[in-house]
Amino acid sequence: QNVPGKIYLKEQLADYDYMMKNFYSIHSSTTAGRDLMNADEFLSRNFKLTTGADQPQILIYHTHSQETFADFGADQPDATVVGMGSYLTSLLEQKGYHVIHDTSVYDLRDGKLDRNKAYTYALDGITRILQDNPSVEVVLDLHRDGVREGVHLVSDVNGKPTANIMFFNGLSQTPTGEIDYLKNPYREDNLAFSFQMQLKAAAYFPGYTRKIYLKGLRYNMHLRPASALIEVGAQTNTYQEALNAMEPLAEVLDMVLQGK
Repeated sequence: QNVPGKIYLKEQLADYDYMMKNFYSIHSSTTAGRDLMNADEFLSRNFKLTTGADQPQILIYHTHSQETFADFGADQPDATVVGMGSYLTSLLEQKGYHVIHDTSVYDLRDGKLDRNKAYTYALDGITRILQDNPSVEVVLDLHRDGVREGVHLVSDVNGKPTANIMFFNGLSQTPTGEIDYLKNPYREDNLAFSFQMQLKAAAYFPGYTRKIYLKGLRYNMHLRPASALIEVGAQTNTYQEALNAMEPLAEVLDMVLQGK
């Protein structure tokens, strides 16, 4: 099949060192050994939706709703991760998916920014949504990264300046072992979900993604097998670059959710 990007051979992906070097960045807070990082296992997972579009299928939310882009201001009040999430919602709805976009604010309390507790507040909020909508199979937490001011995470995708995205996985473990109070029964599923999307992006949208980032905590990815935390660009990207990034993301999600 003719694709503009790169197709990886199974033999390459079966090599642990090759896979880790080409696909992952690992934070010092965690470790990802051969027992966990198995490409064959990741590729064997099936994320085709079992629920029809007559019921909610996808939840999009924002743990850090106050994250903004470079041109945010009075003239561009929508230049936030929430505005970006609204665009992704519309793109997925155009493809026939039934999407809930949770625009709740989880990182402000009494008018003050509190990102440390935001994951706790978000867990309460999205748990209620999922209890009310048990048909939801996909949960996406959309963020934007923070980088040095001279860094601009952008590439040309389909002729448009497009913010680079980064899939992010919390492994619920430190280098000394698993974190017992942050169990995630879907950890391998989460890893498989991001890995499959990363492969599709590499094939169809070369240069679009950064390496998948692995960190030690759980980041509320334990509620559904197809859970993903996605960093879209950074504070140095324009809102339009972030919006442009939603278009290939919708395509990549669609490929994986349809088992293409």
